[in-house]
Amino acid sequence: MANSWQGGPQGGSFGGPYQQGYAPPPGWAGPPVLVAHGSLSRRFVAYLLDIAFIFGFSCLLWLAISLLGVITFGVAWALYAILPASGVIYSAITVGGPRQSTIGMRMMGLRAVRATTGGPIDWITAGVHALLFYVALSTFLLWLLDIGIGVLRADRRMGHDLILDLAVVRDA
Repeated sequence: MANSWQGGPQGGSFGGPYQQGYAPPPGWAGPPVLVAHGSLSRRFVAYLLDIAFIFGFSCLLWLAISLLGVITFGVAWALYAILPASGVIYSAITVGGPRQSTIGMRMMGLRAVRATTGGPIDWITAGVHALLFYVALSTFLLWLLDIGIGVLRADRRMGHDLILDLAVVRDA
């Protein structure tokens, strides 16, 4: 595994031309990840698991809004408007967090990374990624196109992954 993307060169601690003892340049996220190991079946099972977690998250959110509404004499009940976006909020918090994956993705051994650098993604990009997925899921033809792109590509990146330059890879 000498000089591969996953292990780096044998002698250096940072990979590439950087030798031991030298700091990497600012903004360098590490060597790029090998995105050829994507898996649509793992992503599908992870999404099925996440549906249960999103339901639980939505129930907790509903309960919290209800209690806040009672405390604030009904003012906080306006927050019920965010309940339809609970799946996007869940993905933004978990995928944009330090583990870079939803709970279902963790259970299936997956994580989301930037495709070009292998670096982490922020919570806004994670939320937009989830929003694009749900928009594609809401229309059959867009969903079919999104899945079709993932099936035809060797790295198994779907359409909404390509738009945001993301890759869902197996966690090493």
